[in-house]
Parts: sequence; structure tokens; C-alpha cells
Amino acid sequence: MEKKRQPYLGNPQETIAVLNKYQFTFQKKFGQNFLIDTHVLDKIISAAGITEDDFVLEIGPGIGTMTQYLASAAREVCAVEIDKSLIPILEDTLKEYDNVTVINEDILKVDIGKLAEEKNQGRPIKVVANLPYYITTPIIMGLFESHVPVESITVMVQKEVADRMQVGPGTKEYGALSLAVQYYAKPYIVANVPPNCFMPRPKVGSAVIRLTRHDQPPVQVKDEKLLFSIIRASFNQRRKTLANGLKNYEGFHFTKEEIEAAIAQCGFSPSIRGEALSLKEFAMLADVLAS
Repeated sequence: MEKKRQPYLGNPQETIAVLNKYQFTFQKKFGQNFLIDTHVLDKIISAAGITEDDFVLEIGPGIGTMTQYLASAAREVCAVEIDKSLIPILEDTLKEYDNVTVINEDILKVDIGKLAEEKNQGRPIKVVANLPYYITTPIIMGLFESHVPVESITVMVQKEVADRMQVGPGTKEYGALSLAVQYYAKPYIVANVPPNCFMPRPKVGSAVIRLTRHDQPPVQVKDEKLLFSIIRASFNQRRKTLANGLKNYEGFHFTKEEIEAAIAQCGFSPSIRGEALSLKEFAMLADVLAS
């Protein structure tokens, strides 16, 4: 294998040159914002802990800016890009890297388990992404819920989404996403990234967050699916009490009496709201309702 090349994208001039060469126009529907700050790129690579033993899955490579950094650090990179107009650009910007494969596909339709099997002998892979904001949650939850072998996910997301992933009960940002992420992984905000680090500039601040997958979930629960249904129902109508949130939830077959009895059995006040419960308390409620 030839010596890995150093990245050259990552500054505004190079990015503009590539975009002009291909007369690329940004697609609003794909939420495209390309990183143009080499310090942030270095931070992402070091936060993800990429070594030359690693197989990395990159979601949304854009013009290949971060892909070059990943390819210089990892054993092998597979980059999944949905926008077919970026494929010829990626073929150009990545042509000197012999350890990168580009797949033109929607990440939500890719069989990541199969990819890990083929490229990494089924061992856990590292995921790195600069995610479009409108699809952050489905992608992250898809990676966790499908139980594909993932060691860590290091992603650039909207700042308020990163905050939401790591807060605890009783805060305004706390919600279903906080609980779901913390059930599967340990969240850690690596860096806040201002809008001027991107082209075009997003209207909001961003943050890099690393989610390190738990070996075992921090709580044991009889029925994982029920746990997440209860969590969703509790935050569906935030202002309602926990009991009312669960009673009004369409997916449940529990009677009003069963719900009230379960809440009482857990020792919670009848007027408690979902946002006051910790993951452990939700798990306790799920187990009482499961039985």
C-alpha cells in the first residue's frame, strides 16, 4: 500500500476551487454545509480516536473534505453519499487515496451490519459524520436500534441537538432523544463550532459530539421496545402529567387503572411529569407495566 497522502481540502480557497470546477450547486433538500476549518477537522479525527487499524464509515462526505483526513488516519474508509452530483467530485478529490470506497446511497437503506462483516470481520466500526440537521435523529437512532456493531459515533450536529443528547431530567432540553442516546451510549461534547466554519453558513451553531457505545445498557429492562414507547408517550405532550401522556398514547393497550397503579407502585406522585424521570425510573415503570 502506498504512503497515505496528507489532506489538502479543508480551507475555503480549495473548497471554492472544487465547487467552481464542477459548477456545483448546494441542495437545500440534502441540508449541505461543507466544513472549511482545518482545526475542526483535526479535532474530529482526534476525538473519534481513529488509528490505522480502524475501518471507518463516513456518512455524507460532501466533496471529500473530511474523507481525506479520515483516509490519512484510518486503515480503510467507506463513505456513503446520497447526492449523485457529488460522486464525480469525490472520484476526483479522493483519487490519490487507495483506501476509500464511495457508495452513492441513502444511509438509512445501507446494510451496515453486512458492511462491518465484509470490511471489518464483524468487529465494531467507528462512524464519523457531518450530519444534515433534518435527519440527525433518524440516522443516530437507526445505528443504535438496529444493533449493528458500532464502537463509537463522532458527529457534527446542531448545537441544541448535541445539548439535548447529554442533559439529564428536569432540564428544558431533556427529552426522548436524551434518554435514547444515553441508553445506548455515553455522550461527550468535543467542541462547539460556529457557523463561519461552514460553507454555506448555517443559521445556527453546531457541535461535535462523540457517542461511545455502552458494552451493556446502564439499565436492565424486560422489554426494550416497551421502554421506548413509554418514553415517547411521556414526551409526546410535555405539559401533560405522565399518567395522562400514557393514557392518551395510541400505541398502548393499558387501561387508565393499570397505568395509575403502575405509577403508584413505582412510588411516583400521580401528578409527576415524564421530564422528571431518569432512565432508571423509566426502566422501573416499563418493568412494572410489562408484568
